[in-house]
Amino acid sequence: MDSGMQRFRTVATAHDTGARRYDVVLFDLYGTLVDIRTDEESIDAWEQLRDFLDDAGAHYDNADQLRDRFTGAKALCSVVPPGYDAEFYEPDLLPAYRAMFSLRGMRVGERMSRKAAWVFRQASTRLIWLYPGAIDMLRLLKRQGVRIVLLSNAQSCYTRPELTVLGLDDVFDDVLISSEEHVRKPGREFFAHALARQGVTPDRAVMVGNDENCDILGARSAGIDGIYLRTGISPYTDPMESSAAVLSLKGADYEGLVRFLLA
Repeated sequence: MDSGMQRFRTVATAHDTGARRYDVVLFDLYGTLVDIRTDEESIDAWEQLRDFLDDAGAHYDNADQLRDRFTGAKALCSVVPPGYDAEFYEPDLLPAYRAMFSLRGMRVGERMSRKAAWVFRQASTRLIWLYPGAIDMLRLLKRQGVRIVLLSNAQSCYTRPELTVLGLDDVFDDVLISSEEHVRKPGREFFAHALARQGVTPDRAVMVGNDENCDILGARSAGIDGIYLRTGISPYTDPMESSAAVLSLKGADYEGLVRFLLA
């Protein structure tokens, strides 16, 4: 048996009272379960996207030209539709990738647009890996009867493939991504969507995240407790401990998290 899983099992057994603090745990992704570094300004990343488009028949003279056209298409995608809160609106950028074809007279569907987005994401990613013990911790919580839900500020065209690559695509009970919901943390509505889909009240859910404003204060605005993990990619202005959280942990301390959740 994996030593990490054994530690989690031991913690769970030692603190198993038959009751649960929460029915649902909402997890942030990047910086909470996954360490990632990206560089979307990388010329190499834009060149790789340009090569992909060129092979598909959509020619751009150079990376700078492609980036300028994409920036314009992204701006159009980001226009806030009527009825949405401009402060927390999250656009879906997939149409911007589709536009890179249409600007060259090509009509493509979602599949090709997603391929283009994935090419760029892979090319602009310098590092991506699960924090040690992340999957073991998630699976243990599920076995203990806790529902786990992903609540991520992200672009679906990047994150859905990454969940598969990381082995997380079949772990969560539900996945909410801001570009699909068109609202992002710390917007209260995003948290409300998660609660409604799980059929729970705010007092029966807790948010686990590494960003005090988005994850902890955002959750609190919706009446949800927060657990703060101060990791290497938490905002540099964040405190070492969050006074707004019911628990603060140093780094991806999943043993401490399990101990608290199952106490």
